[in-house]
Amino acid sequence: MTDLFADELPQSAARDGVREDAPLADRLRPRSLGEVIGQDHLTGPEGAIGRMVAAGRLSSMILWGPPGTGKTSIARLLADAVGMRFESVSAVFSGVADLKKAFAAADVAAQAGRKTLLFVDEIHRFNRAQQDGFLPFVERGTVTLVGATTENPSFELNAALLSRAQVLILHRLDADALGKLLDRGEQLEGPLPLTDEARAALIASADGDGRFLLNQAETLYNAKIAEPLDPSALGQFLQRRVAVYDKDREGHYNLISALHKSLRGSDPQAALYYLARMLTAGEEPLYVLRRITRFASEDIGLADPQALTQCLAAKDAYEFLGSPEGELAIVQACLYCATAPKSNAAYKAQKAAWKSAKETGSLMPPQNILNAPTKLMKDIGYGKGYAYDHDADGGFSGANYWPGDMTPQEYYAPVERGFERKVKERMEWWNRKRTELREG
Repeated sequence: MTDLFADELPQSAARDGVREDAPLADRLRPRSLGEVIGQDHLTGPEGAIGRMVAAGRLSSMILWGPPGTGKTSIARLLADAVGMRFESVSAVFSGVADLKKAFAAADVAAQAGRKTLLFVDEIHRFNRAQQDGFLPFVERGTVTLVGATTENPSFELNAALLSRAQVLILHRLDADALGKLLDRGEQLEGPLPLTDEARAALIASADGDGRFLLNQAETLYNAKIAEPLDPSALGQFLQRRVAVYDKDREGHYNLISALHKSLRGSDPQAALYYLARMLTAGEEPLYVLRRITRFASEDIGLADPQALTQCLAAKDAYEFLGSPEGELAIVQACLYCATAPKSNAAYKAQKAAWKSAKETGSLMPPQNILNAPTKLMKDIGYGKGYAYDHDADGGFSGANYWPGDMTPQEYYAPVERGFERKVKERMEWWNRKRTELREG
């Protein structure tokens, strides 16, 4: 990760008009896109936002990411970077009347030759009809819409709005990014009253949320603690679970690695042991469950499609019950994944397909499988000769779906385990049938 901060920050607590008594998180808001931490895949020179800013033109976008990852800061900085008015509404506190005022102000600004960036926080909280209300203003260019959401836009935003906005995914802040954020706080406020182990525990407890981390740091500063706290004392002071690990032997990353490899090795007893080690040490349960859910796709996949379902059900159960009752659902997901048949075929297929897509660029699919919504498209051959598989013998036409200049590839190779054994049988039948139809 590139260093996103200047070596030194201004010693004054007030930065660019922010009050000196403002919360630490507000005082440390980045002043330029170059200071945004942890989102270089978007804000860097090769990122979508970086490219738009370099070109001086913004398109409407939806910023999708967990809390505390910089969505609001990025929106404000975008407006500054391209010289646009910044108008902000929150779907939590605003209604139709507030939106009308914002659109009216944008209209006036447009007539004066100034474009408006309209930032809508928690945009998923507007209902479908309210979301439709944005469309004419976005289409006319009255506003460039930047929406922020923690929820999956595919489920929470209507298709018309999504078709007019690019969805950009913000990453949860990793330990390195959170550590740099604390460094910035310490430049303003001085060293935190923590041992090295407690500092690492505080970062782990933030679970990728930069705002939460800075709020916890501010609590420590305000308490005027004289002696550095160790992880156990930190947990007692904050009245919150913090991971208490031996720095050298039982660290956060060592145990999550041990858990993952025990699951992969189909050892439910060892997996349960490492799960217990992490949760009893104070690890954030949802962090562990996210890793188990990733495992369900990476190391089980279609060998047992229910593994992913079990993990998502465990998430719902934990969020509904909380700790300690909800931790049993995490145990259930862990044991299910440990005892499920294993396959990394989907994981390998993704890597191969992504590599192939980058190498082949923008090859056109064959014309026979393209839709032809206009007469012109029909006239030039779109959709001509398409074989409707449901009308074919056995529900399989054996048609070619690959671009004409590309040799058919084999990315996905199911294994002889679990449900994938049946998938493999189907694919082998289709391949035989496809060969027969082409040779016949």
